[in-house]
Amino acid sequence: MKTLGVTGGIGAGKTTVCKILEKRGALIFYADVEAKRIQVEDGEARAEILRLFGPASYLPDGSLNRVFLAQQVFSDTSKMRLLNGTVHPRVRKALLDKKEYAKKAGYPLLVYEAALIFETGGEDVVDAVLVVDAPIFDRIQRVQARDGSTMEQVKSRIQNQLSSDEMRRRADFIIENKGNPVDLEEKVLLFWKQFVE
Repeated sequence: MKTLGVTGGIGAGKTTVCKILEKRGALIFYADVEAKRIQVEDGEARAEILRLFGPASYLPDGSLNRVFLAQQVFSDTSKMRLLNGTVHPRVRKALLDKKEYAKKAGYPLLVYEAALIFETGGEDVVDAVLVVDAPIFDRIQRVQARDGSTMEQVKSRIQNQLSSDEMRRRADFIIENKGNPVDLEEKVLLFWKQFVE
């Protein structure tokens, strides 16, 4: 079994690439989904978030107050580090558990999809890292359409990520996502043949 990290800037198309890989038979571990689950369901993580950011971190129904937390961390890198320090070690453990499961279940590929692979040392637990990249204007438009963010909010989130140039420099593979779904699928299937088969 091979393992692959898939990363890229916000709105680049990481999830779309992962869905194509999943159709080919890969098992996908979505770090963001796992991080959200941990922040709600892991009692120790929840207590630490409450201690660091206060009761406004959670809504009355017990769900994560994502808007509040985003306002806290995207404007303050020290707060971002505190939140990441609480969540990312737990995400790493869940990833390693999923890796063992994938190996035993006979999957040809386990994909670790995460925006912060390089920032969290995630490249150390996979065989290779694939960076999905797209023109900045396309990325901003996709995020705005997806979650209703303003251009300023998207730009602020982009500034908190590694630059595309740095990600590309550290990548083992790069897929350009110019917004054509057929073209993107062809690129991903070609990658599958090179890396997995």
